Amino acid sequence: MKALAPTRTPGSPSRSGDRHRPGRATAALLAAPLLAASVLAASPAHADTPEDRLGGLRQDIDALLADPALEGAVSGVVVVDPGTGETLYSRDGGARLLPASNAKLFTSAAALEVLGADRTFTTEVVARGGDGRHGRRGHRGSVEDLYLVGGGDPTLSADDLDALAADVAASGVTTVRGDVYADDTWFDSERLVGDWWPEDEPYAYSAQISALTVAHGDRYDTGVTEVSVSPAAQGQPAEVDLGAAEGYAELDNRAVTGAPGSGNTLVVDRPVGTNTITVSGSIPAGGATVSVLRTVDEPAGLAAHLFEQALERHGVAVRGGVEFGAAPEGGRGVRVLAEHESPALEEILVPFMKFSNNGHAEMLVKSIGREVADEGSWAAGLAGVEEAVAGLGVDTSDLVLNDGSGLSRSNLVTADTVVDLLVRSRAADWHGMWEESLPVAGASDPFTGGTLRFRMGGTAAEGVVEAKTGTMSGVSALSGYVPGPDGGGLVFSVVNNGHSGPAPTGVQDAIAVRLAEHLGHQAPLGVRSQSAPAQGGGELECSWELTC
Repeated sequence: MKALAPTRTPGSPSRSGDRHRPGRATAALLAAPLLAASVLAASPAHADTPEDRLGGLRQDIDALLADPALEGAVSGVVVVDPGTGETLYSRDGGARLLPASNAKLFTSAAALEVLGADRTFTTEVVARGGDGRHGRRGHRGSVEDLYLVGGGDPTLSADDLDALAADVAASGVTTVRGDVYADDTWFDSERLVGDWWPEDEPYAYSAQISALTVAHGDRYDTGVTEVSVSPAAQGQPAEVDLGAAEGYAELDNRAVTGAPGSGNTLVVDRPVGTNTITVSGSIPAGGATVSVLRTVDEPAGLAAHLFEQALERHGVAVRGGVEFGAAPEGGRGVRVLAEHESPALEEILVPFMKFSNNGHAEMLVKSIGREVADEGSWAAGLAGVEEAVAGLGVDTSDLVLNDGSGLSRSNLVTADTVVDLLVRSRAADWHGMWEESLPVAGASDPFTGGTLRFRMGGTAAEGVVEAKTGTMSGVSALSGYVPGPDGGGLVFSVVNNGHSGPAPTGVQDAIAVRLAEHLGHQAPLGVRSQSAPAQGGGELECSWELTC
């Protein structure tokens, strides 16, 4: 994956137009670690009885939840010992709150339960109307049309499309007399959830959902292209590369090259209802290239566009263009020329959960719908998610899901329900791989630490706490596992709603650290445990802002 700009491009929203308040953000992020340090210093770490230790734990969590960062907020906080079933702490555990990306816990568990850990997703190339001799896999010579048929693969890359084109050429096809069709009918045509905010559509976390989409980089961001903006000579237009979407999306370049050392005021946008990338503002002469991910309209079209280019590279001439349409179902002259199979779901879980990939969540929901109702829709898929979760024994009476990723503000969960899922899933045969897919506190490898990579380092929670994050304006959550040093452990959920400042990740971290210490974990290398400030302190998942 190419290096991306370490900070958000100027002009992009922190969440539907909300802006950061740097002074308040710094104060809020520093307040929680300081409070955590004072609480931990006063805690009865060497209490004589289990009752004393439990009482101290509860007092400390109460003190942490009194942090000014949570003024005016509602916080559902639950801690349970799954071995005994004992609730160690509960505050507003039954309050129905927005989960943000904690919704992915339900989506991922249901996907494993319904689809299976070994499920793969297939992309096919179907030919219609060949002539000449027939090879084992297809026609030699020419075909009338080719269909690139999506099967819901969230990891399909440009390299995979190139390999499919090579297989078509190897089958003996030299000419496509008609068109290359993008077939994404495995899912329905609804691209975005109804209450997702239109202002978010240009950004990778709100990409359109399609059964045929191209994944970018080793984190498999779907439905996007990498837009790179480079300076030219001072006073000249900036140079813009649309990446994979070159020749598919339109470019409206209004950006100029400013004086050396001047500010970067670039704004990279895709106006709603268009397939045009607009670039405006200024980039300083001699400055570094700025690269950002932006969504495209109709991702299946981009996939077919790249596939057509790959065919040409491999010597297959395409006389027509790229169109949208369903492949014919069998019959004379219809055959599969090539196919690509994705990694197993067990492997896909890692980039999905570590980096909180919204596109993966929604594609899995629609795949669940296909599995349970032969309908690749949100309605069918979400019904399947709830049924699968209930089948694990989870009480879903307080669960409302309007999407699979948590981007919708119509979703509702309780901390009790999240903990119920975390506890009951331990009996599932897929639980080990599911738990391993969760971000790990303070782990420097991004494919281990994920969205917790820069959180809780140097504390008793480092390398111990495994938890799913969730952040958007006024909503933040952290839920997962705290394994014990010698087995056992705790499950916990912290869901914060209604805070007016930045995400209270410092409070969440301090609670997780306290739980790790309660189990007997110690900070590495003798470092005194305290919660570290979260990287950036933004109002979106750090992976969505390309900061972790």
